[in-house]
Amino acid sequence: MFRELSKRMAMLGVTLTLGLLCIPWSSGASLPGAYFERMAKSVKFAQEMLDKNGPNLRAIEAGGGGTHFPYSILSPAVLYTRQHRDNPDYRNPKMLAQALAIGDMLAAASEERFFETRLDSDWDTYMWMEAYRLLKGELGAEREARWRREILHNVDIVEDWARPRRDFPWYATPYIGTSANHYALYAMNLFLAGKVFEKPEMEALGEHIYRRFVTVEQAPDGYWGEHSRNGPTLGYNHLTTAAVALYSEHSDDPDAIRALRKATDLHKWFTYFDGTSVHVVDDRNRYGHEGSAGAFGFSRFPDGRRLAEMQADTLTMDPRPSNLGWVAQNALYYHEGDLAAIPQDEERGYHQLQISAGMRKAGPWMIALSGIIDTPTPLNRFYLDRQGNVEIFHKELGLIINGANSKRQLELATFVEKVSGLVQHTPTSSRLQMTPQGDRLSVAYQRFFADLEIPEPTANEVKLTFNITGKYEPPEESNLTLQLCLHPGEELVTGAGRRFVIGKDPLDLDAAALGGEVRHHGWKLALDPGTRITWPVYPYNPYQDARETTLDHAVAAVTVPLKFKGRSGIRPNEQQIVFTLTSTKGQ
Repeated sequence: MFRELSKRMAMLGVTLTLGLLCIPWSSGASLPGAYFERMAKSVKFAQEMLDKNGPNLRAIEAGGGGTHFPYSILSPAVLYTRQHRDNPDYRNPKMLAQALAIGDMLAAASEERFFETRLDSDWDTYMWMEAYRLLKGELGAEREARWRREILHNVDIVEDWARPRRDFPWYATPYIGTSANHYALYAMNLFLAGKVFEKPEMEALGEHIYRRFVTVEQAPDGYWGEHSRNGPTLGYNHLTTAAVALYSEHSDDPDAIRALRKATDLHKWFTYFDGTSVHVVDDRNRYGHEGSAGAFGFSRFPDGRRLAEMQADTLTMDPRPSNLGWVAQNALYYHEGDLAAIPQDEERGYHQLQISAGMRKAGPWMIALSGIIDTPTPLNRFYLDRQGNVEIFHKELGLIINGANSKRQLELATFVEKVSGLVQHTPTSSRLQMTPQGDRLSVAYQRFFADLEIPEPTANEVKLTFNITGKYEPPEESNLTLQLCLHPGEELVTGAGRRFVIGKDPLDLDAAALGGEVRHHGWKLALDPGTRITWPVYPYNPYQDARETTLDHAVAAVTVPLKFKGRSGIRPNEQQIVFTLTSTKGQ
C-alpha cells in the first residue's frame, strides 16, 4: 500500500515520510462540534443586532451588523434542524424564532428591492434559500409563499446574468467579467434553486456550469484560476470549493468528488500552522485567508478532515455573520470519520506543483516558493502583480519573511530592473527544482537571472542564497528586496548594538547601522553586507485601491542592490547574496 501511494504522490511532486499514513489521528478541535460553538456566538450577536435596530436590514447593516448580515439566518436554521450530540440547540424554539425573524426581514428588504442592490447579494440569497430548505415545514403557507417568491426573484437576477456566459471560453475574469468564485456561487444558487423549487431549467443551467468547473476549469494542481489558470488565488479558492462541494452533496457527481480531492491536496499543503493560506502564490489577497468556507468539501477525506480540524482550531471567534455563514454550511454538510495526518503534522516533506510553485515543511518551518508567470493587469485594481518569490513561516514565531504580491509598488517586488528607462518587476521565465536536499528557484529578467537556493532547513535555521548571473549590458538600476514582518511595540536590535521599538516612526538603516544582522520577535536574520532596511512600508490594498494605513499591515523592506562587474556575455554567479534566518526562541 505504501509503495503504491508513494508512487502516486511522486507523480504529484510530493516527498513523503512514512508518518503521513498515520490513521487515525487525534488533535484539537472536534468537528462539527467546534462549528456549533461558533454558531451559537453568531446567534447571540444576530439577536443583539435585531434587538438594537429592529428587523430592518438597512439599519442593521449600517449599525454594525456587517455587509453580509443575511448570512446570520443559516446558523439558527442549522442549529434548530441538525441533530448531533454536540448541538444543544437542536429543536430549540429560540433558534426557529430567530431564523424566521431574519427571513421575514430579508423578504421585506427584497420586496423593497433593496436586498439585491447590496454587493454580492447572491451569496446572501444562497444562505436564505438553504434556511428555507431546512425550515420549509415550519414556515406555514403564507410565509413559505412569500420567502419562495422573493428568493426566486433574486435567483432570477443571477440566472439572467449567468445564462449568456455559460459557454464562454473560460470562466475567468478576462472572459466573464467577474472572477471564478462568483460564477461558481451563481451556479450554487441556480442548482440549489432548481432542486428546491423544482425549476428544471435553473437546475440544468447550474449543472452545466458546475460540470465545466469540475471537468474543465480546475487546473491539475487543484485550483480554479480567478484571472487565469497560471496560478491560484487561495483565499477565493475556498469559496469555489464550497460551491463545488455543495454540488457534490446534491448530485454525488464523481467528477465533483475528484475535484474536491485535488482541492484538498492543494490546500493541505498551502495552509500555514495558524490556518491561514499562503500569501506568495495568491494574486488577489495580500493576507492569509482564514479557511472557513468549503471545509465540508475537504471533510470527504481523512486528511481533509484533519485540515478542517486545524483550520477550526484557529478560526476567529468574531461573531459577525460574514464568516459564520460558511461555518454553518460546514456544520450542515460535514462528513465525520477517521483523520489522517497532513504536512503540518509531519516532521518534513515537500510538494511541487505543476506550475512553478511549491511548499516545503521542515520541522517548525514552512517555506513557500513561487515563480508563477502571469500577465500583469494594470487596469484591474483587484489583481496583484506576481512579483513575490519566497515566504517563510515558523510554527511558533509566525510569518517572518512575507512574499505577498502587490500592485504599483515596486519597492516590495523581490526583483526590479530598469533597462532603457523601462522597469520590470515580474519575471519573464522561471523554473523550480525541489529535491529532498533542498530547493532551487530560478527567475529570469532582461539583463540577469537569479537562482535562489535553500538547503533543507535545520530545526533552527533557514539559509537563503541568491546567485545572480548577469546577461549582456547591465541594467541601469536593479535590486533584491525581501519583505520582513515586524511587530509594533516590540524591539528591533541590530548587530551594531542599536535598539529601536517598532512603531510609527520611520526607520532607514544602512549597513553600518545594521551591523550584519537584526534580532526581533524570537528570530535573528543575518544580512548580506550591502543590505538596507526601511520601515514602515504600507502595502497596496486592492479593495481600497490605495495603500494600507495601519501598522498591523506594514512590512519592512530588506533591500540589496544588484552589482554587475561585466558588461557583455553571460556572467555566471556574478554576485552572491546570502541571508540566514535563525530561531532564537529560548536562547
